[in-house]
Amino acid sequence: MADVEETLRRIQSHRGVKGVLIVSSEGVPIRSDLESEETNTYAALLSQLAMKASSVVRTLDETDELTFFRIRSKKHEIMIAPDPEYLLIVIQRPND
Repeated sequence: MADVEETLRRIQSHRGVKGVLIVSSEGVPIRSDLESEETNTYAALLSQLAMKASSVVRTLDETDELTFFRIRSKKHEIMIAPDPEYLLIVIQRPND
């Protein structure tokens, strides 16, 4: 557990990081440093997106697997590292 805490602190210390979430595969927030409402919104929407992206990768090549993906908008960059049980989500302000 100390390794997880250290990793989260290291991610949060990067310039521009707005928030870090750990979400279960069902979309339930486990840990977050964002406000509750924002956490629930990101968790619900991004877990659905991760399932869809994973499905697309498997449909294109059933021997392949989604390991990481990134979404960038004008205001934020969202990085998602999916795992069978969890999602690690990092929200960053790219211009900071």
